[in-house]
Amino acid sequence: MYRSLVALAAVSAVVAGTAAPARAATAPDRLAVLASFTQTTAASYQAWTAARLDRDAYDYFDWGTDYCSASPDRPLGFDFRLACWRHDFGYHNYKIAGDFGANKNRIDVALYTDLKRKCATYPSAARPGCLTLAWVYYRAVSIFGTLAPVDPAEVTAGAGNVS
Repeated sequence: MYRSLVALAAVSAVVAGTAAPARAATAPDRLAVLASFTQTTAASYQAWTAARLDRDAYDYFDWGTDYCSASPDRPLGFDFRLACWRHDFGYHNYKIAGDFGANKNRIDVALYTDLKRKCATYPSAARPGCLTLAWVYYRAVSIFGTLAPVDPAEVTAGAGNVS
């Protein structure tokens, strides 16, 4: 009987470990996950994208977005929505954590990096215009990004999936 219980517990632990991602139970764990989702690297962007597609596993984060706020989400047809969403994600969640000031610059640079990566997906003739707009968006958030606090009433919670 004892061996059966031990075996059952071991199988349950393995199944539980593979059934869902680990939860970030403590504030420092959540800050570590938040930091991993807001770096300038492509790997960080990909990790954030995977989490965005599985938001229930990361329900302790604010996933709301208004995309590019008062700026066009698709200026001249360039789709900046996901880059703006990740930028909103960083702003919202670092403000909630009370650590926004120490992370704002990195989040803004990550936006610019994400926008440049997006621009690289367009035909070479279109890239200069896209890169110019990416720079304008980056400069706007780097200068004006702290003027107004995020009002949760204005944020659309659980924005739909964007491909």
